[in-house]
Amino acid sequence: MAEILILYYSRTGGTAEMARQVARGVEEVETMAARLRAVPPVSAVCEAVEEEIPAAGPPYASLNDLRECAGLALGSPTRFGNMAAPLKYFLDTTGGLWLAGALSGKPAAVFTSASTLHGGHESTLLSMMLPLLHHGMVVVGLPYTEPALSATRGGGTPYGPSHWSGLEAGNVLGAEEKQLCRALGRRLADIARRLAGA
Repeated sequence: MAEILILYYSRTGGTAEMARQVARGVEEVETMAARLRAVPPVSAVCEAVEEEIPAAGPPYASLNDLRECAGLALGSPTRFGNMAAPLKYFLDTTGGLWLAGALSGKPAAVFTSASTLHGGHESTLLSMMLPLLHHGMVVVGLPYTEPALSATRGGGTPYGPSHWSGLEAGNVLGAEEKQLCRALGRRLADIARRLAGA
């Protein structure tokens, strides 16, 4: 089975739930599997030292996870219209993969969660695409043929799924937000499968 890497950072749980929904979508595609991985928090003062295996949730990502994947879904909470520092920090360590062209030609997609409705969902998704494009990845979005994209009252964009978590992270994923996450997983897995067969 080919694997889609779902790599994310989550602080209050919204992005983690989106990642699980994307994984569900991936696994609806025959011969495809999801590999969930997170990144640890970083310190503003010095490099944070974390246990190799987190106390809860999926394992922390390694560069091998990226090297081995057939496709990538990248998720982050919104931080002032940009991805969170821990995810950016991890991506900044991928220079060796870039030099080797290890990700070139693989499909990739992005998703985000924000505490406010107009808190930079789309700019965060676009900023997350930049390193993927530098790696030569094929960026996959969500077309308007997904009915939930036009029906959502929370998050959702053609650039990728988004979630409006609320100021206290009290908003759970809505039905449309879950549908969009699963649709992205299916779309990404299907494209990865087609590219592998080409």
